[in-house]
Amino acid sequence: MFKSVFLLMACLLVTAFSHAQRGQFLSAEQYRDQIFSAALPYQALWVNKEQRAQIEGILGHRFRGLRIRYWGRGQQSAWIFEEIGKELPITVGVSVEGNEIVDISILEYRETRGGEVRYPFFTSQFKGLTLQAKEDRFVLSGGIDGITGATLSVKALQKVATLALFCHQLSPYAKDSANTQ
Repeated sequence: MFKSVFLLMACLLVTAFSHAQRGQFLSAEQYRDQIFSAALPYQALWVNKEQRAQIEGILGHRFRGLRIRYWGRGQQSAWIFEEIGKELPITVGVSVEGNEIVDISILEYRETRGGEVRYPFFTSQFKGLTLQAKEDRFVLSGGIDGITGATLSVKALQKVATLALFCHQLSPYAKDSANTQ
């Protein structure tokens, strides 16, 4: 009897913990308003064949989109991407200003493990990182410490951060920052 009650309690605790990892924390519009403090319209970055190849190199898989929607103003752009963690997509918002990351936020996390990637102790590592070309690929300018049990979620966020920096360089907002420096 005691063993079955203990087993039931352990299962409930594990289920509650894994469910606590999941959730929608911000909508796209809430993220936009948090970054720009205003309702800006979406813009579109149309992806050509060469850019698609570079995007696929960053992601490590096929990219099917014709365009990428984003917001921008001044020297800042904000992007929302979904990337698979272990099995399910993670929705991530990334803001870039002056060609460096100023914010990365988890908008929705669907996995049962690894949800620690949404907390500031982890996301703050991305602030100030830039895009670097290394051999024939793009990488972040600095390293990101992993989280035990969240390796694939960490890799997904690194891909998204790299992709946002790459896309920012293709936007008119990067050109503005390059002209003013």
